[in-house]
Amino acid sequence: MSVQDRKERERAGRERLIVATARELAEQQGWDAVTTRLLAERIEYSQPVLYSHFRGKREIIGAVALEGAAEMAAALRAAASTADSPRARVATLAGAYLDFAERNPAVYDAMFRLDGGLVFANKDTPEPLQDAFAALLESLGEVAGGGVHPALFTEVFWAALHGLATLTRAGRLPSGDAERRVELLVDRLAMV
Repeated sequence: MSVQDRKERERAGRERLIVATARELAEQQGWDAVTTRLLAERIEYSQPVLYSHFRGKREIIGAVALEGAAEMAAALRAAASTADSPRARVATLAGAYLDFAERNPAVYDAMFRLDGGLVFANKDTPEPLQDAFAALLESLGEVAGGGVHPALFTEVFWAALHGLATLTRAGRLPSGDAERRVELLVDRLAMV
């Protein structure tokens, strides 16, 4: 193994450590607590080392968002694979999405609320974000209904899920009706 290979492995390891530490800190204390100074202290490297990986907090948020998107895509596909009908797949998918948002609030914020410098909905959208959307589209496309473009339907369904996740977390919706909201959403939008 060459010295260059070892250096690249060490660099990748430091980058993973920075992202994991930022994510952990954000989940514990919120994104406002995540500073480059505190991250440098936590990972036991200097701030210049941190800046050699990321130009600042915005890029770190983006890295957490991409990691979260990959995790969300995997969770959505795993959930959808357990259902035996299109309607059940959509209901299970919706539940998995809302569960992910609830269990990972800081990651969810990095993905959809904070500026991580990522581009959405165009040719420059990073692959993990495209894949998370594809994980929704795979199950939702089959229930879009006649004459409705599957991607457009998926965008509307995703927006509804995002609204439910965000409003519930903010305490704007009573938590006791969460399952009924998902049932209503599936019944009204999924034409099966």
